[in-house]
Amino acid sequence: MEKNAIVGQSGGPTSVINSSLAGVFQACSMRGAPRVYGMLNGVQGLLEERVCDLTERLSSYMDIELLKRTPSSFLGSCRYKLPEPDEDESVYIKLFGILEKLGIGYFFYIGGNDSMDTIGKLSEYGKRTGSDIRFIGVPKTIDNDLMLTDHTPGFGSAAKYIGVVMKEIIRDATVYGNRFVTIVEVMGRNAGWLTASAALARGEDCEGADLICLPEIPFHIDRFLEKVERMQKEKQSVVIAVSEGVKLPDGRFVCELSDDHRTKDAFGHINLTGTARYLSNLVARNMPTRSRAVELSILQRCGAHISSRTDITEAFQVGGAAAKAAFEGKTAMMVALDRLSDDPYQCTTKLVDIKEVANYEKKVPVEWINEQRTDMTQEFLSYARPLIQAELTPIFINGLTQHIVGV
Repeated sequence: MEKNAIVGQSGGPTSVINSSLAGVFQACSMRGAPRVYGMLNGVQGLLEERVCDLTERLSSYMDIELLKRTPSSFLGSCRYKLPEPDEDESVYIKLFGILEKLGIGYFFYIGGNDSMDTIGKLSEYGKRTGSDIRFIGVPKTIDNDLMLTDHTPGFGSAAKYIGVVMKEIIRDATVYGNRFVTIVEVMGRNAGWLTASAALARGEDCEGADLICLPEIPFHIDRFLEKVERMQKEKQSVVIAVSEGVKLPDGRFVCELSDDHRTKDAFGHINLTGTARYLSNLVARNMPTRSRAVELSILQRCGAHISSRTDITEAFQVGGAAAKAAFEGKTAMMVALDRLSDDPYQCTTKLVDIKEVANYEKKVPVEWINEQRTDMTQEFLSYARPLIQAELTPIFINGLTQHIVGV
């Protein structure tokens, strides 16, 4: 008898993560899986045997279309770090027991770096114990920092949001004609792909950001102040995009200079909010100018009303490709996107070894940052622009976007 499938979502959500869920669900159903289960709150929820039957929950064409247009994680998420099997095998014994009870033959996890670590550990334990369950990773992260994939579903829509919002902030910052510095904080712990996307705002109708600060380049407080002072001698309004994860030469995050309390998640990641606020206060104290901080925060990952259609389509495709791979007997793999050309833009999927993805990070190439370390080069723009193209019109009811309610 054909085995069932199970899928989970983990880590920070995106505006298109549910499109990947729809891709996994539809492909598994079409390939004959009697049941497609969803983990509620990822592996952490699975350990508590909290699952739902997606075969019953997603029963119509409209459910799938709404799912594609609904941001955040429909199944809920978690930041749960699996122990090493040699350190605590009991977790794995419990997990595999639950999977056996559900009749699972295919296991899919939609997420970023930490989620691929989960797939790697589960597939390795499954191999060691002779399990026939197939484990496949489905890429997701607005940070675009997964290795061996040209880009990551979720990034294109977040980049589109950032490009649009930066244009609007720049427009707003010029209305009064007086000295003003606006510092926009963008997500990105160690990789500056999202902050680099502020460069997309530049065009015939917009001058673009005056300064872009990425975590790939060590951040010097004194040089930053000198640049801002020099720029403001040339123009009254200065707009800066800064990664939340910019670091001092000694390796400390700039935001650690503030008095804010810092918490850590299960993977030991420090909460990084407050970088723009700290720098804005610094500018105001050292220059005769007004200054404001803008934190895009979770808005850049949940703005589904302005998602890229390219991104939604590719998110759906990687979900379907993951199901195809599992049903063809593949395991311990992640689906990756393989770009064939920029113009016209063409991209396909491929499989990569999960061991070569988990716990690695892809940074912005330094050669894609200009010599002055203030802006992005044409190479970056050629890379990013195809990913933000087109839109999938939201479904509006009573003037507001309609979503499918999570389980």
